[in-house]
Amino acid sequence: MAEGGKGSQGEAAAAESERTLIVLKPDAVSRGLIGEVISRFERKGFRVLELRLIRLQRNQAEDFYSPHRGKDFFEDLISFITSGPIVAAVLEGRNAVEAVRTMIGSTDAAKAPPGTIRGDLGLGLTANVIHASDSHESFEREVEVLFPGFLTKERSAASSADSPRELRGKA
Repeated sequence: MAEGGKGSQGEAAAAESERTLIVLKPDAVSRGLIGEVISRFERKGFRVLELRLIRLQRNQAEDFYSPHRGKDFFEDLISFITSGPIVAAVLEGRNAVEAVRTMIGSTDAAKAPPGTIRGDLGLGLTANVIHASDSHESFEREVEVLFPGFLTKERSAASSADSPRELRGKA
């Protein structure tokens, strides 16, 4: 293949690259599934940009699940997500939001197809191993709850990279 072809593919992949957030829920952490789940994303070509083991406080969980406030299952979500530690990660890759949602499968593990994370590892509707942002807007809201300042840091880094005065490789 000609060099121009490789460059074009690289540029197209970079243009389609985006970020998304995943959360391995308390059931995944307590069952020792962290490596299994993260490795699926890495094998698919996603890069892990941020990774954190935390225990959410109630107010953080309410902020995180704010779109579901007022729904019948809201309290169950809050109780479950605060019941133990979680692992939050920011992933980057081609069409990340859509691709990751496809990889995790349906919310109800019983209805998730085999081969998906929830289909293979989930035990129910709430104990379904993983959450993933369902849109770019959700990612931006959710990442600020779990990684405060992430978007500001990323925007600052991007504008520095565009600056011709930025010296790279400086120790």
